[in-house]
Amino acid sequence: MREVPNASTSSEDFEFAALTEAKNYRDALLWEFSSNLHGKVLEVGAGIGQITEKLLQNRGITQLVSIEPHHPFFKKLAEAFPGHPVVQGTIDDLKGDERWDAIISINVLEHIKDDEHELKEYHHRLAKGGSLCLFVPARPEIYAPIDKDFGHFRRYTRRELRSKLEQAGFRVDRLRYYNVAGYFAWWLNFRLLKKRGFNTRAIRFFDRFIFPPVHAVESRICPPLIGQSLLAIAVAR
Repeated sequence: MREVPNASTSSEDFEFAALTEAKNYRDALLWEFSSNLHGKVLEVGAGIGQITEKLLQNRGITQLVSIEPHHPFFKKLAEAFPGHPVVQGTIDDLKGDERWDAIISINVLEHIKDDEHELKEYHHRLAKGGSLCLFVPARPEIYAPIDKDFGHFRRYTRRELRSKLEQAGFRVDRLRYYNVAGYFAWWLNFRLLKKRGFNTRAIRFFDRFIFPPVHAVESRICPPLIGQSLLAIAVAR
């Protein structure tokens, strides 16, 4: 699944620590995917389980299997959710030929050098009509040193992601930029000022007071023309 030669475990731990503060952000993201997450769901790149915890609370999901390649994160995940099936490795290491109703992949694809192969493997693993719930960093112009620290090979444009999804065999149902305020914050802090870490207080403030109204406008009134990330829902044909 993930090829991360430039990322260290400590840098990814730092990324997870930032995500811990972004509670509204996580909830909003899963709300975006909620209507597609049902039945048998495969979580790719579970990390230490911040999204896994929310997925396990979803009563519409009848079976959840998580995949994580890095042993330290796999170990934390297994300890945090005893009895929950977790596969150490990549989606290529998943045994059998079982088909899934949905695959959720959040901030994973950018870590993979051969992302086209990964998308084709997602398509192969989904049942016909199954959903891929995909979330990736957006806009190459804000690729910053911290992206490299995290092992990101790229940030995507909407056109690039649509093309790769369609080439993998998907029909794209939804594809839009996400978090326009985050785009400018990322550009300022990490591209212009070249900071190499997050301020947890700033993340907490952004998550509590800035992100909720921004997301409400983006999701209910007017999708942004640009954003920090891209959100996609694609259907296996």
